[in-house]
Amino acid sequence: MRYVVFNQKGGVGKSTITCNLAAISASQGMRTLVVDLDPQGNSTQYLLGHSQEDADISAAEFFSQTLKFSTRPKGADDYTVDTPWDGLRLMPSHPSLDELHAKLESRAKIYKLREALVDLADQYDRIYIDTPPALNFYTRSALIASQGCLIPFDCDDFSRRALYTLLDNVQEIQGDHNEELKVAGIIVNQFQPRATLPQKLVQELIDEGLPVLQPYLSASVRIKESHQQAKPMIHLDAKHKLTQEMVALHDTLG
Repeated sequence: MRYVVFNQKGGVGKSTITCNLAAISASQGMRTLVVDLDPQGNSTQYLLGHSQEDADISAAEFFSQTLKFSTRPKGADDYTVDTPWDGLRLMPSHPSLDELHAKLESRAKIYKLREALVDLADQYDRIYIDTPPALNFYTRSALIASQGCLIPFDCDDFSRRALYTLLDNVQEIQGDHNEELKVAGIIVNQFQPRATLPQKLVQELIDEGLPVLQPYLSASVRIKESHQQAKPMIHLDAKHKLTQEMVALHDTLG
């Protein structure tokens, strides 16, 4: 199964959700891959503990080789690296993704990621794609390459307004490029159950019939420690409340 974690609004927890769900998949024995398409490389730093310095093994080089003719092109897995966690590999981000963007868009390479990930179907049980906070070439490529879209939602009115545009964009990609794509669910992140506004906003989404997943992910300073130590929560503190919420959320995906 291929999931894209997508929201055009920044700071909603895309990388955190991507890496933690992937780490849980791997911990449950699934062969798992994370593809980091955000030039900021937050997922890459989270899983490796550092940014990716070798541009030859990165998502940037994967896309770069699609612009060149080769009689023996490398497979997508040649651009992945091991993480410290068994069963979890990463196609790292690299800052040069920014430089490539205009070339890739003008050369109509939008389907290359899907072709590559479909070719990896026998090697991975789960693939999670982290995206930039914008509907650009990389995000469209990820939506076209995926079967399920996971949408982080951080319980404020700006996020709610952005959500409707986001859902329209997913529907457009589905209609024009990828009939397989479904909204797998809205992930409520940094939820504060004692605050009135988050409860109200989430309930309104449910009342509108939107696919809000449960459980909601609690706000916790422990997640910042997880980032600092480059350890997904399942490896940092498996018994923590937030970890257990993430595991339960992961398991709702099937």
